[in-house]
Amino acid sequence: MRLRCAVLDDFQQVATTVADWSPVADRVEVVSFAEHFADEDALAEALAGFDIVVTLRERVAFPASLLARLPRLKLLIASGMRNSVIDYAAAEAGGVTVCGTASSSTPPVELTWALLLGLARGIVPESNSLRDGGPWQSTVGADLHGRRLGLLGLGKIGGRVARVGLAFGMEVSAWSRHLTRERADEVGVERAASLDELLMSSDFVSVHLALGDRSRGLLGARELALLKPTAYLVNTSRAAIVDQDALLEALHAGRIAGAGVDVFDLEPLPAGHPMRTAPRLLATPHLGYVSRANYATYYGEAVEDIRAYLAGEPVRRLG
Repeated sequence: MRLRCAVLDDFQQVATTVADWSPVADRVEVVSFAEHFADEDALAEALAGFDIVVTLRERVAFPASLLARLPRLKLLIASGMRNSVIDYAAAEAGGVTVCGTASSSTPPVELTWALLLGLARGIVPESNSLRDGGPWQSTVGADLHGRRLGLLGLGKIGGRVARVGLAFGMEVSAWSRHLTRERADEVGVERAASLDELLMSSDFVSVHLALGDRSRGLLGARELALLKPTAYLVNTSRAAIVDQDALLEALHAGRIAGAGVDVFDLEPLPAGHPMRTAPRLLATPHLGYVSRANYATYYGEAVEDIRAYLAGEPVRRLG
């Protein structure tokens, strides 16, 4: 009897075509789910008959309570090598091996600039107006050259975003609690003296921090009020770093020029959620990691993980 493998959140229904699953086809039956299971009961029911689960990023949590309802589960594969919503201790106690895959930093860098440029030049409202017979030109674009880009975080992604900003002729500064002058000099940017200083001086602010206890809610109402009324905020990192209610209030009040957001407290975003209709907001449905090359890596390495597990030698173990 073949093992059964569930692929979660295959929204585009490409998981079985962007990678070659034939190396495990004789031993594993693959079933992909295009719909998102919003609660634990639905997940437990859908996954009850599966030995292997491939989960996309951190969209689906696997707490101890869910793992206890999946006694058949033996292998859990997460895309990427970091996942904060899996209870690793519970998985180990239940005999579930957890593995990961590589993940490229290129797609989120590119999406960051798509959002920033889209905001700066009013791409969406101008395109919609042109298509709908509206006014010919209704916005005045914000310049990048000579303006200041402030980066929260200067790691792998933040560093690459910084270099693009420099190529545009922008002044680039960065801040994080542990950012060293040596790292800032390496990338060729200024090291902001404080978070407040970065927020007050920047024309564009982009978030590239990992989510943790010290970064959760880092940008609240007080911090957003420090931004210039002409400033733009971009978040392709984690929703919880920016207080969502405070951001909505700032957008509705016109206290900032706009925001580009790819991440949300609740995903997929419910149909009636206020983030879907907020003014001055350019929003995308968490596309930061969604590219053909990245998907080929996720699912190609998921196949490798399955093969290695079946051979008794698991690779890329997490936890």
